[in-house]
Amino acid sequence: MNEEMNGGEEMRLGGGDQREGDRERIDYVFKVVVIGDSAVGKSQILSRFTKNEFCFDSKATIGVEFQTRTVTINSKLIKAQIWDTAGQERYRAVTSAYYRGALGAMLVYDITKRQTFDHVARWVEELRAHADSSIVIMLIGNKSDLADLRAVPTEHAVEFAEDQGLFFSETSALRGDNVETAFLKLLEEIYGGVTKKALDCGNGKSNGGDSAAMKGLKIDVIGAQDFEISEMKKLSACSC
Repeated sequence: MNEEMNGGEEMRLGGGDQREGDRERIDYVFKVVVIGDSAVGKSQILSRFTKNEFCFDSKATIGVEFQTRTVTINSKLIKAQIWDTAGQERYRAVTSAYYRGALGAMLVYDITKRQTFDHVARWVEELRAHADSSIVIMLIGNKSDLADLRAVPTEHAVEFAEDQGLFFSETSALRGDNVETAFLKLLEEIYGGVTKKALDCGNGKSNGGDSAAMKGLKIDVIGAQDFEISEMKKLSACSC
């Protein structure tokens, strides 16, 4: 699964649809984290979006891994670098460090397990403690294909999302329902926020128009070289 770094370029784990010729054309790279309790389908949602696959024999994610996909938004080529974090409590101390630089988050719960929804408020609190205050958060109720086993009414999730200022969608990683739509909506909102910030900076509305405020807007993501790659390999285990 792991690909070795070459000449300081970023390490890629898993899929993604970026071609070699696109590297110089990328306009933005957005880091997104996928979080939530274990076994809610985080890795399956990521696999569905990046590779259009669903693995029936998936294993629990250990530590952190990421996959990529390149999409076009408003004629701009945007590479989404999506990090899948382990939901197990014992990995919290490890994964919290990976919120750094994230512009968006997919917070996933299982509509058939009330406890996973009850923990959502704590995940939001953790996100806001470790991530940038402007992070865009999409609340995802996964496993909508199991509607007969529903334990979390949609209205409860909508009410929570509205109260917390989150976007919301219900998805089925198994069938692929709304997965693409939810990710693209998140990336569009990130793009809108980043371009607005750039425009405000250009108009002198931020930091007195200091050009230093623009630093990092073009590529706002943590490069793989910022991590200890050997440790990443120890922590990463393919879910699929």
